[in-house]
Amino acid sequence: QVQLVESGGGLVQAGGSLRLSCAASGSGFWLYTMGWYRQPPGQQRELVATITSGSSGDITNYADSVKGRFSISRDSTKATVYLQMNSLKPEDTAVYYCHARHDFVASVNYWGRGTQVTVSS
Repeated sequence: QVQLVESGGGLVQAGGSLRLSCAASGSGFWLYTMGWYRQPPGQQRELVATITSGSSGDITNYADSVKGRFSISRDSTKATVYLQMNSLKPEDTAVYYCHARHDFVASVNYWGRGTQVTVSS
């Protein structure tokens, strides 16, 4: 069982930055692909970024809408994944969710409760 707790959301002006954190409890943090998803008001949840531990280092993946502005990273010693968000736009306003998917058993996955990010114009 893995529990995910997000933090770092808030209200920021367009062009500003925020860093989200997701602390994972439980064992085997290194066995999971960690990701950030978001759900804008009235829309479906969408992928923002993922990070997977590879033999040669972390492998990251980003939605086209955030490439060059957002950066995902993980600290295995703290079992925490981060999402650095720069050059924020009003369309980035959403509830951001942390997700963990087991690399070998895809059906094993967990969600955090989410953290609100609001970008004012």
